[in-house]
Amino acid sequence: MNIQINVKNFGPIEKAEIDLRPLTVFVGESNTGKTYLAALIYALHKNFGGISQLTWADFAISYFSLTYRFRSRSQSQQEALEKEMLEILEKLNTLGRPFKFSDLPQQVTIQSQSRLTDQEDFPDELIRCFDFETVSKLIRFTGSQDNKMKVSLSVHDRNQTYWDFEVQDTGSGPTITGHINPDTVLLDAGRKTEFDEIVDVERLFRNLRARRSRSGDAYYLPAARSGIMQSRDLLATALIKRATRIGLDRLEVSTFSGMIGDFLEQIVNYKERRSSSSRIHRVAEQLEMELLEGRIEVKRPTSEAYPEFLYRPGQAEEALRMSHSSAMVSELAPLVLFLRGIVERGDLLIIEEPESHLHPDLQTKIAYILARLVRAGVHVLITTHSNWLLQQIGNLIREGELQKLGEPTSESADYLKKEEVGAWQFYKNEPVKELPFDLIEGIEPEDHLDIAEDLYNRSAGLQNRIEQTKGSDAVESE
Repeated sequence: MNIQINVKNFGPIEKAEIDLRPLTVFVGESNTGKTYLAALIYALHKNFGGISQLTWADFAISYFSLTYRFRSRSQSQQEALEKEMLEILEKLNTLGRPFKFSDLPQQVTIQSQSRLTDQEDFPDELIRCFDFETVSKLIRFTGSQDNKMKVSLSVHDRNQTYWDFEVQDTGSGPTITGHINPDTVLLDAGRKTEFDEIVDVERLFRNLRARRSRSGDAYYLPAARSGIMQSRDLLATALIKRATRIGLDRLEVSTFSGMIGDFLEQIVNYKERRSSSSRIHRVAEQLEMELLEGRIEVKRPTSEAYPEFLYRPGQAEEALRMSHSSAMVSELAPLVLFLRGIVERGDLLIIEEPESHLHPDLQTKIAYILARLVRAGVHVLITTHSNWLLQQIGNLIREGELQKLGEPTSESADYLKKEEVGAWQFYKNEPVKELPFDLIEGIEPEDHLDIAEDLYNRSAGLQNRIEQTKGSDAVESE
């Protein structure tokens, strides 16, 4: 499945055309729109309950489940439903003929299309995620004369488009359009299964949803996570105060964006899933062992209390509160917690600046964590300013190229396939451009090369001046 997202005049972004990969990387100067696009992708996931091939599958299941089991209907309604059912079964049992979206009952196709183009749900989600009063506030605010904002999403594979979705706004409010491809093939022509009853049809859609349209949840780790973790106790206290009449009267606070609000809720109400993927859980353990050199512990005095998070270094007898731990620990602790008890295979994990507060050596090690998450089936999107991290991602792609050639290296079992990684560079007042992987250069942002060259030239120039000054002083002293 390919998910393509295009935006125009969206916040600070002039234009961007990206497709999500197992590992998607946003790089570029500050204030160029990396966070805006990451937040948009999060909002799209939340709005659709995950971006899937068959976003309407749940509705189809409930339609067959409820409509055909509803007993208090007239004889004419009963006859119409039986006729509809016979037509569906006939299409399903016609060998050599694919079963398509257009073969579904008209009520399903009409309602599915209507839900896709709902004029309130997505605007409300944008307002929640960005903490703006209206969607029109997202229209490009960099002085462009073109005041038309456009956001579009297309879900397809090599053979067909499944559905697409578009939002436009010129300042008078958003207009939403969308289209589900009526020729979407649900069962190919070579099938051999026979369908006899409505139960078979229900089972069909449950299987389709499980096999072809499993859409994961989306989770957002904001750049402010270190400060949030270190002040978690104060935040929990504030939440308790707000729950009282006195607290509501006296406590005045600004609102959070939806992503930070969701992050806070997940941290404050944190509970580890017993069914968490063992492979993802192992990545959390490796993160603790290789980068933190200690363990993140969850302490809950009572079942009703908010959890407290502690850091136990190495073999230390006592654990430290987050407020007493380093910025590196509080920066990585949420990632450990999310991997240990929240994120599952198929989910999208968005991490802003995973390199924050990390030594360059640890920045390179974060790349291994990202690769392991990809191998475990988690989709990852990061924003970054770290050339160390990008260089190590390049090395892991080279490892993947060796794997393709049948020559795995002994240096590392971690690798990334070139087609699994997509990197895009953001610019001020210019379209976003894809950074293709180069076997020699890796993933090298243009501005990083310019900065390195400027620093070198500056260094060489100052060294020359120092040597010249020393030489002049030596001549004068003679």
